Amino acid sequence: MPDSRLPRDGAPDSSFALWREGYNFIPRRCRRHGTDAFRTRLMLKEASCVQGADWAEMFYDGDRFTRRGGLPLSALTLLQDVGSVMTLDGAAHRHRKGLFLDILGPEAAYRLAQVARAEWERRLPDWESLRAVTLFDEMRELLFHAVCDWAGVPLGPEAPQRLYEVAEMVEASARVGPNNWRTHLLRARTEHWARQIIREARAGHSMPKGTALESIAQHRDEKGRRLPARIAAVELINVIRPTVAVARYIVFSALALHRRPEMVERLRTGDEAFAEAFAQEVRRLTPFIPMIGGRALRDFEWKDFHFSKGDWVLIDLFGTDRDPRLWDDPDGFRPERFLDRIPGPYDLIPQGAGDHATTHRCPGEWIAQELTKMGAQMLASLDYQVPSQDLSVDLSRIPAIPRSGFLIGQVRQATA
Repeated sequence: MPDSRLPRDGAPDSSFALWREGYNFIPRRCRRHGTDAFRTRLMLKEASCVQGADWAEMFYDGDRFTRRGGLPLSALTLLQDVGSVMTLDGAAHRHRKGLFLDILGPEAAYRLAQVARAEWERRLPDWESLRAVTLFDEMRELLFHAVCDWAGVPLGPEAPQRLYEVAEMVEASARVGPNNWRTHLLRARTEHWARQIIREARAGHSMPKGTALESIAQHRDEKGRRLPARIAAVELINVIRPTVAVARYIVFSALALHRRPEMVERLRTGDEAFAEAFAQEVRRLTPFIPMIGGRALRDFEWKDFHFSKGDWVLIDLFGTDRDPRLWDDPDGFRPERFLDRIPGPYDLIPQGAGDHATTHRCPGEWIAQELTKMGAQMLASLDYQVPSQDLSVDLSRIPAIPRSGFLIGQVRQATA
């Protein structure tokens, strides 16, 4: 049971409030209670909700928590699935994490961004010929083709269907009921496709050397056993799906440039440091993953509070990235803050906290950063119109996106 000294949210169960409030659920209650941790009930289960750098350190460091049981199964099986790296702990997790650090590290992220940039340039004439395009749709398609090309995954006529399935895994992750069930059926198709790719790769067909596909297909666990085809397929999807999801960051980059057009010229000048800072600020402010859950692996004390084995804890990523104790003008879009500040392991946490190699921090963070930077730079290299549309962002919707998907028209390469 959560420590009784933590303030308790008054509702008998807060599941409906979480559904209604979305990203603001934890931040509002922390403000209401004047604390950065409180107790509540979600889905009729006791939970502790926490926010801030200190609690991020508790949650991510020291092997205190497992991700098993930390998320509803309906979300876990869409986003990661059983047997994936996120569901492992201890030595098994660190060994599998090594695979992802090898294939998703900074150099690999740079190469993928170059592939995506080339795909952008290839598609530009099509955008120029159209009256308007929906940036969110275009970016998902572009990133899907780019990551499959980079990873060595062959695509055929089924590519549009595979893209739709992968995109729906993200869009339906917070849904319940028939929409969620339907997306599980879609995911089953994707897993069947990915298993076939793994089997063909292991048989010596269609496996380019030095690719993510080769690394995953040939990976052996900490006991020297090759991954079952089902698990290897899950991990292949865990490379493709999060990369496609970076389309959100690119759309929010476009929204930031629309609201702050003076930043376009600075990106056009090739100021790499500013482009890095711009991408960091986009990732800090984008409402993407609201929170991550975990179950305590053992009894422990933290800041004089007691946690028991099995306690359910939710760390507020969205709120920590806007915590006024960590960020001046926390809701303001100010890339300059990152020009003289290197983010610490527990303050900028849109994709988790701690050390990439030893904790459950997302190993795809370098790819998210590089692709967001590439997207911002490429957007700045264009001239386009933003027609009248609904650009509001509903923070009760998880994951959030501008309602229109961000339409752009009269797209042209900018002239010097």
